[in-house]
Formats: sequence, structure tokens, C-alpha cells
Amino acid sequence: MVREPLLRRIAAQVLGEEKSRIVWKRIDIVGDIAIIRAPPNAIELEELKLIGEELIKRLPYIRSVWLASGPVDGPYRVRTSFTHLAGEERLETEYKEHGCRFRVDLSRVFITPRLSYEHLRIARLVKPEETVINMFAGAGLFSIIIACKSQPRIVYSIDINPYAVELIRVNAQINRVADKVRALHGDAREIVESSLRGVADRVLMPLPELAIEYLPAAVDAIRSRGFIHVYLHVKADKQGDPREKSIQLVAGALAGLESVKRFRFTGARKVRSVGPRLVQTVVDVEVEK
Repeated sequence: MVREPLLRRIAAQVLGEEKSRIVWKRIDIVGDIAIIRAPPNAIELEELKLIGEELIKRLPYIRSVWLASGPVDGPYRVRTSFTHLAGEERLETEYKEHGCRFRVDLSRVFITPRLSYEHLRIARLVKPEETVINMFAGAGLFSIIIACKSQPRIVYSIDINPYAVELIRVNAQINRVADKVRALHGDAREIVESSLRGVADRVLMPLPELAIEYLPAAVDAIRSRGFIHVYLHVKADKQGDPREKSIQLVAGALAGLESVKRFRFTGARKVRSVGPRLVQTVVDVEVEK
């Protein structure tokens, strides 16, 4: 992983100190590709191309640099637009995290190294022989790191994006956990209702846009007792702690479900910033039915 001071120095040498403060924290390295998440309009495209060229020059393991110029959007929750800045014109790469290898295409599946800590944190919570359901699995990072670092019985990995499901299968083979990771294509709620009710000891919900809406399906998926990890986007302002806001959202949703006898929160944390005054959080909750 690139050390932050080096990215900061490169940005400062190209843009000067003031503009560099806007840009350097927006640089993500995925495999041999550098992605600059779109900064404010104060930074011109030509200036970003100069940074891209400098990254290629100074960091030989980076072969391609892109501006992520569109939001994460659409039914498959992928970035909608990229602008090539420097190096090779490709968005396919191999990404490594916690000793695991992942083939990805950044134009077809969402990947961020800013979830690296969270991937390992969840894996360390999984107990031997647990059945895990990942309701929004993407390219399979949560699922495969769990399979590699823990001893689950099986990790059901669901995604509505057919390309993501293909990548889960490929990446499970690469990491030799194909016997532990089962990829399922379709809507997570429909798959749980049709074939995965009451089978899970732990459910992951790493898609903030759908987490509260799909929480009843997550409850249906667990056995009589189990853990659910709910990822949310909440406003970060002076009016309250985003972790407390997240707990309140999940508590309100669970309290309205007749199947839930009781629940208790085992943790809540801020995962990352995702926009102006907007943060991603995760709430860990144990539910008894």
C-alpha cells in the first residue's frame, strides 16, 4: 500500500500545497491502477493528468491512472464514468488484500481499498463452522477473506450483478476456497426467501442504500439467534454521533418486526467518509427470533 505522505508529496509538487490538500486523500490504489475520486471543480482535468503522469513516473507498480468522474450508481452499484489520465487504458487488474488475490474490472464491479480494515474485522468475528450469508457480495472480498482467515462452514455470496457473481467464482478458485464460498446470482431478498431462510449464523449487509429495506430478509435468514452487520450512509454533522444515528435506524427497523424477540448491539463504528458530511457506518447487532 502506498504511504499517505508519499501521495501528499507528489500532489504538492504538481499542484502546490493548497490544491494538494483537496486531491491526495482522494487517491485510491487498486492493484496497479490509481483512481482519483472526482475533486471539486477547482482542480482542472489537465492538472489531474499531470498528477497521473507523476504517479506513473514515481511509483513503478502503478501502470494506469483514472479519474472516477461519475458516482457509484445504477442497479449494480458501480461507478458510472471514468476518464483516463495516464498510463495504460484499462480498468482490469489484480488486487491483493490480507494475503488474498482478486481479479477485478473497476468499470463493472465496485472495489475500494478503504474497506480493507472492515473485511478483516468481520473475518475475525466469524467462529468455526458458522454459516455466513453475504447479501451484497460484489467481487467477493468479504466472503473470500472470511473463507481464508476463518473456518466457516460455508459463505453464501449473493449479488444481482452477473459479472460480480462470475468474479466471486473465479476469485474463490484463485484463493482455493471454492468449497467454502458459494456464489448465487439474483436479488438477495428473493434468494433468502426462496432457499436460505433460517440457515445463517451471521449475515452481512454491505450495501448501505438497501440495508434497512432488506433488513427483514436478513432476519429471516438467521437461525433462532444470529449476528447481522448492517452498513449505512448517515449524515455527519454537529447534531449527533453518526454511530448513534445508525443504531437508532437499525433499532427502529428491528423493533417493527414481529419475528424479532429481542436484539442487542455489539458494536458500531464509522467506516469511512463517502461525501461532504456523509459517512459510512456499520452496526453489529445480535438478533434473537
